[in-house]
Amino acid sequence: MVKLRPLKVRNALVRECMAEFLGTFVLLLFGCSAAAQVKTSRQTKGQYLSINMAFSVGVMSAMYLTKGITGAHLNPAVTLSFCTLGQVSWARLLPYSLSQLLGAYMASGLVYLVYYDAIMEFSGGVLTVYGPNETASIFATYPSEYLSLNRSFLDQVVGTGMLMLCILGLDEKRNTPAPSELIPAIVAVIVLGISMSMSANCGAAINPARDLGPRLFTLTAGWGTEVFTCFNYWFWVPLVAPLLGGLLGTLMYLVFISWHLPDPDPPTDLAIPSTITDSIKEPTKVELEKPSADSPMGHSKRLTAEWRCSERGLPQRKREGSEPMTESTMRSFSMRNCIMTSKYNIITFLPVNLFEQFQEVANTYFLFLLILQLIPQISSLSWFTTIVPLALVLSITAVKDATDDYFRHKSDNQVNNRQSQVLIRGSLQNEKWMNVRVGDIIKLENNQFVAADLLLLSSSEPHGLCYIETAELDGETNMKVRQSVSVTSELGDPNNLATFDGEVVCEPPNNKLDRFCGTLYWRDKKYTLTNQNMLLRGCVLRNTEACYGLVVFAGPDTKLMQNSGRTKFKRTSIDRLMNTLVLWIFGFLVCVGVILAVGNAVWEREVGSLFQSYLPWDPPVDNFLFSAFLSFWSYVIILNTVVPISLYVSVEVIRLGHSYFINWDRQMFCSQCNTAAEARTTTLNEELGQVEYIFSDKTGTLTQNIMSFNKCSINGQVYGEVTDPLGPQPKRLDFTPFNPLADPDFCFYDDTLLESVKVGDSYTHEFFRLLSLCHTVMSEEKSEGELVYKAQSPDEGALVTAARNFGFVFRSRTPGTITITELGRPVTYTLLAILDFNNIRKRMSVIVRNPEGRIRLYCKGADTVLLERLHPCNQELMNITSDHLNEYAAEGLRTLALAYRDLSEDEWEAWSESHSCADKATDCREDRLAATYEQIEQDMMLLGATAIEDKLQEGVPETIAVLSLANIKIWVLTGDKQETAVNIGYSCKMLTDDMTEIFIISGHTVQSVRQELRRAREKMIELSRTRDGGKEKGMGGWGEACFVGNGFSGGEVGEGTVGGEKQLQCSPPPPLPPPPPLPPPPSSSFMDNISGEFAIVINGHSLAHALEADMETEFVLTACACKAVICCRVTPLQKAQVVELIKKHKKAVTLAIGDGANDVSMIKSAHIGVGISGQEGIQAVLASDYSFSQFRFLQRLLLVHGRWSYLRMCRFLCYFFYKNFAFTMVHFWFGFFCGFSAQTVYDQYFITLYNIVYTSLPVLAMGIFDQDVPDQRSLEYPKLYEPGQLNLLFNKREFFICITQGIYTSVVLFFVPYAILSDATQSTGEPLAGYQTFAVTTATALVIVVSVQIALDTGFWTIINHVFVWGSLGSYFSIMFALHSQTLFSIFPNQFHFVGSAQRTLLQPVVWLTIALATVICIIPVLAFRFLKVDLKPQLSDTVRYTQLVQQKKRRPVGRSVEGAWGSLGSVSEGRLGARGGSRRSGYAFAHQEGFGELITSGKNMRLSSLALASFASRHSSSWIDTLRRKKHTHTHTPPSVSGECSPAPSCVSGSVPPLSNSSSLLGGSQDTPIEEETGTPPAQNTQTDPTSSTHTSPALAPALEAAAGCQAAAQAPTAGVSTPTAVRAHAVDSSGGWTLSLGTVQEALFGWKGIASRTSGSNSPGPPSAAKETSQTE
Repeated sequence: MVKLRPLKVRNALVRECMAEFLGTFVLLLFGCSAAAQVKTSRQTKGQYLSINMAFSVGVMSAMYLTKGITGAHLNPAVTLSFCTLGQVSWARLLPYSLSQLLGAYMASGLVYLVYYDAIMEFSGGVLTVYGPNETASIFATYPSEYLSLNRSFLDQVVGTGMLMLCILGLDEKRNTPAPSELIPAIVAVIVLGISMSMSANCGAAINPARDLGPRLFTLTAGWGTEVFTCFNYWFWVPLVAPLLGGLLGTLMYLVFISWHLPDPDPPTDLAIPSTITDSIKEPTKVELEKPSADSPMGHSKRLTAEWRCSERGLPQRKREGSEPMTESTMRSFSMRNCIMTSKYNIITFLPVNLFEQFQEVANTYFLFLLILQLIPQISSLSWFTTIVPLALVLSITAVKDATDDYFRHKSDNQVNNRQSQVLIRGSLQNEKWMNVRVGDIIKLENNQFVAADLLLLSSSEPHGLCYIETAELDGETNMKVRQSVSVTSELGDPNNLATFDGEVVCEPPNNKLDRFCGTLYWRDKKYTLTNQNMLLRGCVLRNTEACYGLVVFAGPDTKLMQNSGRTKFKRTSIDRLMNTLVLWIFGFLVCVGVILAVGNAVWEREVGSLFQSYLPWDPPVDNFLFSAFLSFWSYVIILNTVVPISLYVSVEVIRLGHSYFINWDRQMFCSQCNTAAEARTTTLNEELGQVEYIFSDKTGTLTQNIMSFNKCSINGQVYGEVTDPLGPQPKRLDFTPFNPLADPDFCFYDDTLLESVKVGDSYTHEFFRLLSLCHTVMSEEKSEGELVYKAQSPDEGALVTAARNFGFVFRSRTPGTITITELGRPVTYTLLAILDFNNIRKRMSVIVRNPEGRIRLYCKGADTVLLERLHPCNQELMNITSDHLNEYAAEGLRTLALAYRDLSEDEWEAWSESHSCADKATDCREDRLAATYEQIEQDMMLLGATAIEDKLQEGVPETIAVLSLANIKIWVLTGDKQETAVNIGYSCKMLTDDMTEIFIISGHTVQSVRQELRRAREKMIELSRTRDGGKEKGMGGWGEACFVGNGFSGGEVGEGTVGGEKQLQCSPPPPLPPPPPLPPPPSSSFMDNISGEFAIVINGHSLAHALEADMETEFVLTACACKAVICCRVTPLQKAQVVELIKKHKKAVTLAIGDGANDVSMIKSAHIGVGISGQEGIQAVLASDYSFSQFRFLQRLLLVHGRWSYLRMCRFLCYFFYKNFAFTMVHFWFGFFCGFSAQTVYDQYFITLYNIVYTSLPVLAMGIFDQDVPDQRSLEYPKLYEPGQLNLLFNKREFFICITQGIYTSVVLFFVPYAILSDATQSTGEPLAGYQTFAVTTATALVIVVSVQIALDTGFWTIINHVFVWGSLGSYFSIMFALHSQTLFSIFPNQFHFVGSAQRTLLQPVVWLTIALATVICIIPVLAFRFLKVDLKPQLSDTVRYTQLVQQKKRRPVGRSVEGAWGSLGSVSEGRLGARGGSRRSGYAFAHQEGFGELITSGKNMRLSSLALASFASRHSSSWIDTLRRKKHTHTHTPPSVSGECSPAPSCVSGSVPPLSNSSSLLGGSQDTPIEEETGTPPAQNTQTDPTSSTHTSPALAPALEAAAGCQAAAQAPTAGVSTPTAVRAHAVDSSGGWTLSLGTVQEALFGWKGIASRTSGSNSPGPPSAAKETSQTE
């Protein structure tokens, strides 16, 4: 069966219509060929039986040919029946029928060409419909002379009804159906029987397409109109009767068959998922066989078993004995790795593109007019006046679409032709990505992209580890680690991998990036597969020499492609409005045509009948009603110029010009990367002026993804501050003379910190010693002094690099030691334990023993959790450091607090024993480990704090501020963790401390998310009412911003105390009682109008619930009431879903901007997609509509180019409709004076040239070059952008105003000349009135009026405007005089009849007075209205222009004030801190992943000698990945109280919170253990301890810090519990900045507002400390 798969038609409707066309074409090809053979041979080469048999064979062949596509109907009657039964959409009836009709038409044409000579010889060269030599019946069924209506009509009805009854009966699945392979043959026999019984009557058409298609062909091929008029116009019988017969057969099927069959049995094997996370379908099985010589393409590993999921439509088989898949079935499972993002190919481009273009109502409208103009009886205009511009518009659009799709093909080919190394017949061979298939084993090398979704089999790193970067998937740039299954990690050699014959059973393709479920069957054992064993397409292999992977998902089935949205056909809101207006205009034309047609009927009956003797009706008109019918269509053609095709040509030209302006804008050119802005589409420019929501990625879009050590606070002393912002910038420090091992790329400017290190300040030394020891970085020394750090996160890399440059160089590590170089002296520390980082602890610690034997704990982490674990003697230092942290956080820096604690040998031994017991625990292991960490991390001594800058793109804060002032809401959608996203939110000023409230949504269930959203809304309403009521009450701090676990930690941590002591909880808490019913949500308009600045931060797991159908309204109401929304931990598909949600509920124009492949789906979903040409490839750029290199260019793209494009397009449309209604409606008034004869007022040349020459160029110039204010003013006054958002400049109201003005102008232009010229006389006394005089006068007045009108509408004059406006007016007179000249008359005497009439008319003074009077009457009301509007109700643009004109001196632009004073925006005012309860916002953000501590202490990621590994494995054999797996099965946690014994602690805690998840870094468990197929027990644990075996000796440690030692001595008492958090005082600052002045100036100048801008005031200068007390946050 023909599948048409090489055509790659994606659109289902197009594919089905092509099937209908092909099937009907084959059917008619058989039948008409047989008829031609029989007819032209005069029945010597066949009889009528041969024709009937040929049609039957044609039916069978067509059904066999098309059954594999859609089961084509081949017959409009069959399609109508299926639509009636609801099996086919009614919307498909018309395209199916047209496709069938076209197939029949084309088949008739082919037969005619083949049998042309025989037909001509048979007919004698005369094509007739009746007579002995007629040949038309070869192609269509024509009723014979002796037939009566009842016989032929009833035969068609009964015959089609019986056919339909048989087809529906054969297709009935509830009965015992015939085999599908025999149905075409059975239908062919039925058709043959019906044809034989009816052939004497009507040729057995029983198919409207089989009759009408060939009949239309005979009409166009030369048989004449007799094919529709012969024998009493009975041509409608074979068209209507089969349709009624189909309905009759459907009714018989329902009555006699369908209603008597039982209902279908419901499916019993389908499970309905209860939650979002339960939507994973049945598993997929991938089986690998030994290499075979005849395998496709020589690949040794191929998929040989099938999906076990019902939705794939495949038989479910057991794993044992599964049969190999056929090649066709394998292709249906996306076996190949080829991807296709294009829409067309060479074959499908023309039909698919035309189908898309004719979805535009205007194109269909002009096609309809073209058909009308082809009928000479009703057309007074030539057909080429419509077909030429229509073809031009279609061609321009087609070329543009083809160009866009060509680049998609080019991108696809670039990706598909990448090379990869595939294991084929035991050796590695280069293969293109597109030829990689499921089951292949491929080799990846360092820094290579992963070609498909792979199961990691082995790696060059120890224990099957490899490191990947997933920036293109989730936007995170920190490295992630993956590990192969232990049994395959040894298969590193291609020869060993060639013998691998395992079998993988896994989930079907889905879009969940963080989840994979599967099982590996090998050597009679099974091994669990998780996401930690997978390498996904789009990842990049880092810091790993090579690895091998098995292709599990390829091509469109990969998770990356599953998260990529399809390319959509984007149209602007003005385009959609234009479609509506075109329909309205067509309705208006119909109404006007009906009025004029009725007038024609009345006139012809009452007056026209009197002229029949010398002015008879033209044939075929024989009565006044038929005359009125023709007059209606004639007026529809004449009046169609209200929407001329030139409108769409002009729109495309204007959009093209706007696109070039964007491409040529030098202020959007990035000199650093030599990249200019690019408008990749020309259809969305005006939509740029209507954006209300911007959805932005974070990494690479807002940030540069570069971490730099910016500032620090050491023992209360600040380093890194620029002392004088107005003075000269300090020079960059040169560390090379001081430290030969320094990183040359490290930048720091404060030399006081380097001097502190040089003079030997003990606190400074300890500060950098901590940074060089407390981390999980790996070091590689390629040559002497050439260090390469492999950091899991850029934060750690920046901190370790800073320590390196200041003399504390991290050199190397082993599982038990860390070697650093301290000021040129190598020192080796014994690594006793790593207390690993996770998102709940928000800190990490290391316990080391120095060469002198002293034990010290170093800790770094979030200030919110670390400061409350300090010794009380640190209070003063903590207050000072907190002030510094406040300043860093206000500047958007990422902060960490640093502390240490000295441990005695006894304390270490006791803690080590308790840690060992917690690590060995079989229940609540993670909770017990957390409790031991909590025990040791107490009473620490504060060292200081670090401030790292996640460098923003240039100008990001200023851009966001200006866009916010333009009433554009910005949402950040990022895959990063919450803390990082929030920190960037503060850095780019989306979030500020002046905000009324910031809400965190972090629920894990639908109910909890709903409660948090509703409570946030209630809080907004309450605060809004308080704010509006007068005095603003105190607001809660960041910790109070959310409810029921809804705090900065996202609700992940909670504590309960019973009897003053924290207890351990191992079992889930009892379920809480159901909450009381909440009131219904308020209306969207109410939430949009609440006062106050709110922000919302929502996590990915909460967003998944918020996007469910019953939660959409809750989320939209809450989020859209906020000024800023940050969605973190979101997948690429969730980004697109959020965009679609806003498009659905808010009906607002959306813009998505991103730079990576993870942003492609979001970019495609938004109305406008913008790609940043950054460091993450060009995927986002290729999928975008606009691209540039810096986020800050978005400000100019929207506020300048977008606003101008919208303004220009709206002015263009308003003027265009005005001038065409003024031009066209003159014909309407003239109809009442010409007997409604469809006579035109103007001559045909003026009608043709009016929209092409006389008025086209001036409106084009205005649409391309017009401005209301300069670009700088557009940036200075962002409120100018709001009219586009509110769609004020062109809407239905403005449209009616324009056409009203146009109709008024037409009345003036017709009746003023008519009234004056009717009685005017020439200077000779002869009457002046005449048709040609009136036409010239009216046309001249029209051209002058519309020229004056566009001069008034143009707000920005260029030389081009002057040339076009006055040049067009001059061209009118030149052309008019030429058309009425003697020269043209002598050349074309039959075309130009009125010689010299224009010259004679315009020489009369009364004519010019008439033109002047008409012009004044048309223009004066417009001038008066505009003057009063500007004076009484000016728009903002009028005010801006006025202030620009009346300025006496040049003032500094406000926009520059915004940029220059921006640094003061982020400061924290004292009043605001007090108002928010005195809480201090933390600047903590640390892009780190859990598990690396245990990975280091286990030694799995280090290359040691065999002896060293053997001796170390006895103590460190736990799998760190097992730890991560086990913690996922826990659901609740609170830090327990720990003692030195190994007995389980009692469980008693209140509240429902997520579990703490930690990794032990001291002890370990077993390696991956195979899970036996017949058992379900978890893997056994093998944990043994030797805490003293890692002790080493090295040079002496520097003397202890004396000041700290005295204080530390008081804090060395062993702690058995958890200390109470210590209150921290926060310091506030308050000052005013330049932003307040500039914003206030704008507001005061425009609206007289004062004092409003003070909300955003602030400064970075320190102020007096506040007495507000920090709200304690506990872990």
